[in-house]
Amino acid sequence: MLPDIRFIVGIIGSISCMLLYAAPILTFKRVIKKASVEEYSCIPYILALFSCLTYSWYGFPAVSYGWENLTVCTISSLGVLFESTFISIYVWFAPRGKKKQVMLMASLILAVFGMTVFFSSFLIHNHHIRKVFVGSIGLVSSISMYGSPLVATVSIVTCSDSRIMKFR
Repeated sequence: MLPDIRFIVGIIGSISCMLLYAAPILTFKRVIKKASVEEYSCIPYILALFSCLTYSWYGFPAVSYGWENLTVCTISSLGVLFESTFISIYVWFAPRGKKKQVMLMASLILAVFGMTVFFSSFLIHNHHIRKVFVGSIGLVSSISMYGSPLVATVSIVTCSDSRIMKFR
């Protein structure tokens, strides 16, 4: 018996996601070694946490039909573990001002996720609409997660532009 193609693609996607979630390990080894977050931004990790939480919820039978999205739920739950660990390390080594900012952003993301769970559980009774609702929020969270590294790019470009202006 050949496994279902959907299952095979799910495993390949899970491996890719696992590598993506594990990518910051070297960065956080450096943070721990230097005992400082330096100029790193925590925004990508907070947005990745939101994406992982959303897709974990999407994979549960309350949203999906049965366990049809088991691989999505499993890998996203592992992503929640990774991202929570990265955020905890960041908060541990961040200066006081950054700690407050990170905690505020993380609280906001958790509140939005809580509202998503509440609305999809208690206010949307049609299973298909619930899946579309949570999936749409997951899509927006994924776009924000993959776009979040641009925060660092904007910072670098702005810094470079100001240096170029000084030389003219």
